[in-house]
Order: sequence, then C-alpha cells, then structure tokens
Amino acid sequence: MAQKPRYARGAVAILAGCLINFFGDMALGVNIELFWGLQTFDALWFIDMFVVPLIAGLVVGLIFGLGGKWLCYFPPLIVRLFSYFYLAKFAVIPDGASLMPMGWWGFFVILTIEAAAFGGVAGEIMIKKTYGRMPRHLYHKDQGRPDSDKPES
Repeated sequence: MAQKPRYARGAVAILAGCLINFFGDMALGVNIELFWGLQTFDALWFIDMFVVPLIAGLVVGLIFGLGGKWLCYFPPLIVRLFSYFYLAKFAVIPDGASLMPMGWWGFFVILTIEAAAFGGVAGEIMIKKTYGRMPRHLYHKDQGRPDSDKPES
C-alpha cells in the first residue's frame, strides 16, 4: 500500500513532462517530425530539441525525486511518438515539407531523450543535494570525527 503514492507521483511527473514537451512545441511553433530542408535546423529547432526536453526532465526529476533520472526518459519519447504517428496518419503535411525520414527521426528522438536525462539528473540532485542512492547524512557520516582523514589499520 505504501507504493501507491509513488505510482501517483510518477504518473503526475510523466504527465507534467509530456505537457511541457507538447506545449513547448506549440509555443515555439516547431515540429521536429517535419523536414523542410536545411532551413529546418534553425535556433528554434535546437531549442525545441535540447532546452524544452531538458526543462521537462528537470520538472520530472523535481516532482518524482529519487528515481526521476530514470522516469524522465518517457515524456519526450511519448510526445515524439504521438506527434510522428499523428503526422503520418491523420495530418496533412504542409507544402514544401516532408515527414522526417525514420532514421533521422529516431536519432533526434534519442537526442531529446538524452537532453531530458540531463534535466532528470539535475532535478534529482536539486532534491537530494547529492548524487547517488545514499542519503546525504549517511554519505558524510565520518565528517565530524577528528581521525576521519586517517586510514583504518
């Protein structure tokens, strides 16, 4: 029974990350899944590829806490999959654009997931004030002893 709040917090974290990714796409007016030639790769495209998933991963890490660095992989993957599927099956591709080739799109999805991972790690560090699975007070347990710098014999 103690795990139910953790599941709910995980669902809220993933939903928040997906919303940040989705509304970041909408606010920037960028669709990573569309290829316009070389003009595709402009400053807004790079912001949508790296900064928006980083912020989403940071929020996931802050909401979920310990383990947020693993959970933050899912929001960019979910949003990118839905976006590609929607464009491929339901939407009309604008004139002058084409659907991103699957190989490039897969590479771009991996990049967005890695950007979110950096944010997830940063969010977890901000929550715990240290990195790893051990709480800070246990990690620094020998700090107060006067002989803590001497090796044990």
